[in-house]
Amino acid sequence: MQQFIIEGGHTLTGELTASGNKNAALKMLPACLLTEEPVTLTNLPDIGDVRVTIQILEKLGATTEWVAPKTLRVHAQNISTGAIDPQLGHKTRASVVFSGPLLARLGRVELPIPGGDSIGERRVDTLTSALEQLGGKLEFRQNALEITAKRLTGANILLQEASVTATENTIMAAVLAKGTTVIRNTASEPHVQDLCHMLMAMGAQIEGVGTNQLTITGVERLGGCEARVGADYMEVGSLIGAAVMTGGALTIKEADPQHLDMIALMLGKLGVRWQVTGADIVVPAGQSLTVSRDLGNRIPTIKTQPWPAFPPDLMSIALVIATQSAGTVMFHDWMYESRFFFTDKLVRMGANITLCDPHRVLVQGPTPLHGLPYITSPDIRAGMAMLLAALAAKGQTHIFNIQQIDRGYERIDEKLNTLGASIQRVDADAVSTGEVQLVNEASQR
Repeated sequence: MQQFIIEGGHTLTGELTASGNKNAALKMLPACLLTEEPVTLTNLPDIGDVRVTIQILEKLGATTEWVAPKTLRVHAQNISTGAIDPQLGHKTRASVVFSGPLLARLGRVELPIPGGDSIGERRVDTLTSALEQLGGKLEFRQNALEITAKRLTGANILLQEASVTATENTIMAAVLAKGTTVIRNTASEPHVQDLCHMLMAMGAQIEGVGTNQLTITGVERLGGCEARVGADYMEVGSLIGAAVMTGGALTIKEADPQHLDMIALMLGKLGVRWQVTGADIVVPAGQSLTVSRDLGNRIPTIKTQPWPAFPPDLMSIALVIATQSAGTVMFHDWMYESRFFFTDKLVRMGANITLCDPHRVLVQGPTPLHGLPYITSPDIRAGMAMLLAALAAKGQTHIFNIQQIDRGYERIDEKLNTLGASIQRVDADAVSTGEVQLVNEASQR
């Protein structure tokens, strides 16, 4: 087990290139199963969840090869089984999206109970219902779900909710189904669009990309392709937070700013500003963070909604920025009942936060933050939010359970250190005995 030791109070300044989108990568990798030809994915982030997903592919019989930095070639010519390895499946929620491509390719898939973040109940009923409408037959077993189909057939599907996972999985099942599939109430996030563009490069026929209705005409086979994983706007938003909370200037290159408009609007309520220069964004130094009140001097609300509204995974980042913004703001995440259950740690660091109920918190700022000797990361985004708080805090902070952060952020300690942060990645057991042993990850790979 490892931990971060962060010495706060350093101004972060410099330039970084955005990593590939975690949520796109975790769906584009399973999509490689839809063809017997090689597929090359570029700008693939080297993060925990991606490494687990690659292991799942290899267990299924696919071969993988890193042919260049951030570039992976997947060849799924011989798929030997439709059963997801239970130990690997428990490590990531994204394991459920193997069901669409495996059902289309083999006519059978066996799924373990998926893992992932502990941010609340996350049912998969929308996903399984769509597969049933395409012709899948479900059978529940102890700790597993088996889905079979002799041949998937196109259908008119109205998703129960605009679920990203259900949308992506249904698309992958439908591209090889017989006939035409219309999917309504679809999610349209950038990573959904990345997946669609990849499948179209493989020969799929998809209309309506970027909207909430997709029309898919099934084809007999798909071929290989090369596809780029787009910029991770979650990482971009987190890096913006690191800059403004420490008062630094930051340029984020290849940030795909076309996907940041709503994020700019919502973070703008906290006083955050940046400029767009081509594919890059520039965050100016020394921003005056002040909450903009709503009409009638009302307290503003930052609320999660389906894309293109404010994304749920940036809620924790916006919240921690608000602790340093002058004024009061309400945060409302109606989707996940455990999203805000890390805020007690920020309160211990000095933040003024009132947990109104499981879905709403009130933040009043700015308040000086101070380091803590022991806090844990409950999920990817909360862990990153606490890391940002530690960067702005006075003194030293120890964050444990950092494998949660590593699942979604590529070498974030190394990246932030190049900007002037002071973050040590150390062995937690060594620290407990009084011996700080720096871990050289590069030598372990």
